[in-house]
Amino acid sequence: MAKYFDVHPDNPQPRTIAQVADSVRSGALIAYPTDSCYALGCRLGSRDGIDRIRTIRKLDDRHHFTLVCQDFSQLGQFVRVDNDVFRAIKASTPGSYTFILPATKEVPRMLQHPKKKTVGVRIPDHVVTHALLTELGEPLLSSTLLLPDEEEPMTQGWEIKDRLDHVLDAVVDSGDCGTEPTTVIDFSGGEAEIVRRGAGDTTRFE
Repeated sequence: MAKYFDVHPDNPQPRTIAQVADSVRSGALIAYPTDSCYALGCRLGSRDGIDRIRTIRKLDDRHHFTLVCQDFSQLGQFVRVDNDVFRAIKASTPGSYTFILPATKEVPRMLQHPKKKTVGVRIPDHVVTHALLTELGEPLLSSTLLLPDEEEPMTQGWEIKDRLDHVLDAVVDSGDCGTEPTTVIDFSGGEAEIVRRGAGDTTRFE
């Protein structure tokens, strides 16, 4: 049965955020809100967490997992970014974008695309997510909470708790969050390639 954490959307309770972070450190798989929609998240090096996300979403090994980062300096530890790409990403963060970039050695191989050696990264614009990342001190390994054969991601904490209680360890609910997945931009080839149009405006990448 998943623990249910009710978090204030504008002033997240430090004690509650600390409890969620402790759960993640101990290996928990959580559902948490972002500026685009809910995501599944676990600790960076958790093979069990990765396997469980793959099972819940029925993902193959070509799926790009995302490292949800606190800020740009943290993001820079996990991906290689040249000057032009740096400026484009810096101008778009925090926000509802996921960027696919070449992974550094800091990224466990099991998270990288098997052929491209890339990984997704993003910096969300969401108070509760930011508080959790600050407390955690490392990125959350994440994937959009979009269930197989469903077109829309899940956006309500109580519904997630009701439907996924048996496969999650915790649900973080802070009320309404985004209803649309991130816009995905692939910079791994040097030029911006729009992989998915979502909540983030694509104008500057076209």
